[in-house]
Amino acid sequence: MIATRPRNRTAIDFPTRRDGPPVTRVCLLGDPDVNLTYELLSRETAREALATYEIAEPFANSVAVDTVSLGAAVSLLNDLHWYLVRFVDEALVLEPSVSREEWLSRDLAREVRDGEVPPEETDQRLKVFGLVDGEPVEPMFVRRVQGRTPEYDLREVDETLVVRVSETEFSG
Repeated sequence: MIATRPRNRTAIDFPTRRDGPPVTRVCLLGDPDVNLTYELLSRETAREALATYEIAEPFANSVAVDTVSLGAAVSLLNDLHWYLVRFVDEALVLEPSVSREEWLSRDLAREVRDGEVPPEETDQRLKVFGLVDGEPVEPMFVRRVQGRTPEYDLREVDETLVVRVSETEFSG
């Protein structure tokens, strides 16, 4: 049997605003010990913060919403901080002005929004998750080499999820 490289899971059907450019997507990957949707929607403050968004579940035990901008995405994550600490393993942002295929970590999204890191300098440090039956599994930290992402090799997976991370997250 020929080994094939796992497909990179991205936002293939990237949402767009009506007659406008693609939107920014926020995705929260839940702690495996909790039901993330239940935990967020059963609490009034989180429910109110998410009330104006259409909620999707692109990965197992995840919550995703589309926002109008990177600034709005970071602001929503800040509003949900208390819940993120308790119920979320990863908070991700898919910002089309940076990449249509690779997510940004919450920290890197904030750094890009604040102008601390130019978007074109975000693509070297990566956290690559394997996906098995739609569920993210153990991540591996890698550096892009000559424009290529090293293959995920921790286990056999269906797909991969690539997240660009900050220098602090990568070295920490």
